[in-house]
Amino acid sequence: MAVRLRLARFGCKNRPFYRVMAANSRSPRDGKHLEVLGYYNPLPGQDGGKRMGLNFDRVKYWLSVGAQPSEPVQRILFRAGLLPPPPMVAMGRKGGPRDTRAVDPMSGKFVTAGGTSTADVAKEDKE
Repeated sequence: MAVRLRLARFGCKNRPFYRVMAANSRSPRDGKHLEVLGYYNPLPGQDGGKRMGLNFDRVKYWLSVGAQPSEPVQRILFRAGLLPPPPMVAMGRKGGPRDTRAVDPMSGKFVTAGGTSTADVAKEDKE
């Protein structure tokens, strides 16, 4: 039996509330579960933050016996500090790290530290 740590949806329409569950991977999303491990409320509270609560001891136990977290639960456990960052979070964004070099607004070319564009530097190298 493969055990997954996943979210089960509760709450009403347009106001989701999730419980973090340890469940058989073949059971339906809101169906039979083995244990409730915590909760996650994605809607911001009055302080503006999302609320979540986890039973860290039980989550560590299920991870130690081989339970696999789903992607949303993996992100929640990363925010809680229990897991390393998932691969996409480590990259920063989907396209990878952005180029942070300064761009000349008139020519659209990258500006080097001396204030000249990369095209001017290439011309000087040829001469």
